[in-house]
Amino acid sequence: MSAIRKIGQIRHYLDEDTTAKLINAFVTTRLDFCNSLLLSIPEYQLAKLQRVQNIAARLLSGIPRREHITLILRQLHWLPIKYRVLFKILMITYKSTQGISQLLTEYRPTRPLRSSSEHFLDASNKSHTQFYGGRSFRIVAANEWNRLPREIRFASSTNIFKSKLKTFLFHECYS
Repeated sequence: MSAIRKIGQIRHYLDEDTTAKLINAFVTTRLDFCNSLLLSIPEYQLAKLQRVQNIAARLLSGIPRREHITLILRQLHWLPIKYRVLFKILMITYKSTQGISQLLTEYRPTRPLRSSSEHFLDASNKSHTQFYGGRSFRIVAANEWNRLPREIRFASSTNIFKSKLKTFLFHECYS
């Protein structure tokens, strides 16, 4: 918050491009740092981080406090915090399915099914605790991965996956 306050104090001396670079360097990077740890936290905790992002967007765009922020976030092409976390989780999941890491396992049905070729992940909860087990990375990542359209799951490269995923999440949160 102090970075936003300091940028706000010198905002009238800066052009929009410089302000965007400062906000990206001091605010957005901190919002994105380890945000995959924010997986499945309560909405009221995410709302605190969303307020920080909203303040940064207001500072960049110069709109008054009483105006709606959704349109500004959309114009800036910024995903809300909840979707930024989801984006990071799905990027880790994609890398895991490409063999870069071994965090998740592919769903293998016991008998032949039509969905066998859909590249789904195993989302079974083998935890002894229903409350915390369902919020684990393995379960949430598999559920969110299985929810993605087939064309995104079967992207041929990381850059294509990243582009399609951001477009998908952008349409999901702003439509």
